[in-house]
Amino acid sequence: MRVSCTHMRITSATEAKPVRSASATPFAECNCLALRQATRHVTQFYDQHLAQVGLRTTQFSILGKLKRLGPMSINALARELVMDRTTLGRTMLPLERDGLIRLEDDPDDRRCKRLALTGSGDKRVREAASLWVEAQSEFERKFGADRAAGLRALLGEVVACPLEAGDSGSPRPPVQSRERRLRG
Repeated sequence: MRVSCTHMRITSATEAKPVRSASATPFAECNCLALRQATRHVTQFYDQHLAQVGLRTTQFSILGKLKRLGPMSINALARELVMDRTTLGRTMLPLERDGLIRLEDDPDDRRCKRLALTGSGDKRVREAASLWVEAQSEFERKFGADRAAGLRALLGEVVACPLEAGDSGSPRPPVQSRERRLRG
C-alpha cells in the first residue's frame, strides 16, 4: 500500500509549492483529526452563543447534566460526559469558584464527595439554555436538521464502539444516562 500526502515546501518568503511524499502520514484520512477539527469548529460556534452568560460549552454540559440527573460523583459525571476525570476536574474549577456547583458529602458514604448544582448554577444554566437553543437552531438551519439528527446518531454509535487500545470485542451497549439506568 502506497501512502501519499501533500506537504508545502517553502521556497521563498512568499512562495509555497505542494510536494508529494510517499512516506508521509495521510493526515487528510485521519479519523481522529477530522473529528477533532469538526468538534473544535462546532464548539467555537456554541461558545460564541454561550459567551453572553459567561459559560463555555463544556461548562454548560456539566451544569446541564447536574440539572437533569442531580448530584453525582466526579467519576460518575466524567462517565456521563465521556470525559477524562482530570479534564473534568480542571473544567469544573471555575464553576466551583463562581459558586455554580459545590462539592458535598454523599449521604450514603461520607468518604465520597458529590458535585451538586447550586441555586446560582441553576439560574445560569436556565439563562444559557435559551442561548443553546439559538445555537442548536442555527446549526440545524445551516447544516440541515435531518443531517444534524443523523450526525448525532452516528456519533452516538462512535461513542458506543469499543475503541480501547487492543480491544477487538463487539460494540459495547449505547451509553445510557443515569436517569435511564435507574428506571431500568
